[in-house]
Amino acid sequence: MIRWLEHEEGEGRFNSAFFRNEEDDEFIVYVITEWPDYKECAEKCVEAFNALPSKAIDEICEKLIVCAQEGGIEEDFDLPELEDPRDILNHCWFGVFYVDMAGKDDRPAYAVEGEGEWGENIGFVIDDDQVVYVGTDYLEHMKNAQ
Repeated sequence: MIRWLEHEEGEGRFNSAFFRNEEDDEFIVYVITEWPDYKECAEKCVEAFNALPSKAIDEICEKLIVCAQEGGIEEDFDLPELEDPRDILNHCWFGVFYVDMAGKDDRPAYAVEGEGEWGENIGFVIDDDQVVYVGTDYLEHMKNAQ
């Protein structure tokens, strides 16, 4: 599932089943290589991400709408009326995936980083298919960040 680019650096690429970046569905994955079983942890997280329940995706989208409405540095950006909360994904993109597991027995946990047309870096944190956080301070909500 992950195409490892730098084994020693814990960097690889994978295709997202739902979320998109600016050009396609390819994401960069980062994992701390000092952790035991880091590749297994990364694969477990990517698999969970690609099977994220619809309810969690909807919650992410609803919270992204709030972020967009609060605005950012792009003063000219006005969020248009959205027919469906998932339409917010037409105004933001994601492409970086951080594994947040310290060992293979942990629950899948990860953060996803992107940007909104409103000019802010945004992201979300997931722990065992539960949305922990959506917004600009996503890295602060990782439990195993270094």
